[in-house]
Amino acid sequence: MFADRLRDAERDRIPVAPITRESPGLTAADAYEIQLRNIRRRSAPVVGHKVGLSSKAMQEMMGVDEPDYGHLLADMRLSEDEPVNAERYCFPRVEIEVAFLLGDDLPGESCTEADVLAATEALAPSIELIDSRIADWRISLADTIADNASSAGFVVGAQRVPPNEIDPRGIAAVLFRGTEAVAAGRSDAVLGNPVTAVAWLARTVARFGVRLRAGHLIMPGACARAVDVRPGDEFRAEFTGLGDVRLTFAKGGTP
Repeated sequence: MFADRLRDAERDRIPVAPITRESPGLTAADAYEIQLRNIRRRSAPVVGHKVGLSSKAMQEMMGVDEPDYGHLLADMRLSEDEPVNAERYCFPRVEIEVAFLLGDDLPGESCTEADVLAATEALAPSIELIDSRIADWRISLADTIADNASSAGFVVGAQRVPPNEIDPRGIAAVLFRGTEAVAAGRSDAVLGNPVTAVAWLARTVARFGVRLRAGHLIMPGACARAVDVRPGDEFRAEFTGLGDVRLTFAKGGTP
């Protein structure tokens, strides 16, 4: 029932009331099962995973106190060169993240930070597009988990840097809307180290029979607070040592 409701909300762009309002006892494990049910019936393949709510700024913004995770699907991949129609989404926002590109599979429940560094082929600059199919972002942890951790899209810049050539904890990032800096942070805002977030993700998804595989993109969480999207917005994120990435939104009505 809840999975159908969230699927329909995403398809029709009509947000729904928090599902925890109707089911206040919904646990995180229950919510992950709802998420997985919707992922399994999507036609697009899984190309990666994301950690959500891994920074203090985002936890405070969303009123939660622990991370969550969601799936990244092939049809969520966005292009730096093609404007996105903001009207496809309910309440779109963007976040800046240091993306991990895996060259090898990660172990499951035993995954360590050393395993993550050994398996990571490269780090890259990225912007995640998040959206809530829950009305007005009135979410608890269980609500956002069930809603695929509020995933909606992602774009990855061209730069690739092996993790042994840069300190994953010390990457500063700034998000610009046009020429105005609208958010800024550093990669260590993500659980103190984004590598820690990826290891947490590998261990957590293993409990649900999921593995992080070679070729997957992993987005460990936002370096700074999320920024609301408006039609016509042009975003650029600059990352120290990683280059930049852009995401543009159409002025309205573009498919």
